[in-house]
Amino acid sequence: MDVVENTLDTSLDDFLARPLFCFLAQSSASGPRVSPLWFHWDGEAVWLVAMENGRSYPERVREFPESALAVVDFDPNSGGVEHVGMRGTATLEPFDDGVAGRLLEAYLGPDRDAWDERFRDLDDDGYGLVRFDPATVVARDQSYAGSLDR
Repeated sequence: MDVVENTLDTSLDDFLARPLFCFLAQSSASGPRVSPLWFHWDGEAVWLVAMENGRSYPERVREFPESALAVVDFDPNSGGVEHVGMRGTATLEPFDDGVAGRLLEAYLGPDRDAWDERFRDLDDDGYGLVRFDPATVVARDQSYAGSLDR
């Protein structure tokens, strides 16, 4: 992974540990597509839970593995804007409860009994994982003096 630019005040690992949405950008036969998703960064790859029934992004991963991924943390009150953009390759992998559990705990908390029912019992029947391996990374702090008072 080639970090082309990094102006963040925090480490890339710390930034990617935040429970933010990533945006997976892919080609398709019908033109470009973007999917907002929860993610887990393991220090080398970005992992996404892939619902194989009813979602189109897993099939696009199979057809068009070259992808881009963006993560943005934005606070309009303070003007804080941090962005990580990646270009790389996505692959569809078998479901792994450990990876999926780490991903979901970042967004839903450690108590699985308190999770929304949709997320409690994911398994390899209908689910997989997308592994995104970044080739290049750009990490930028694009903050500005905030002027909103909300």
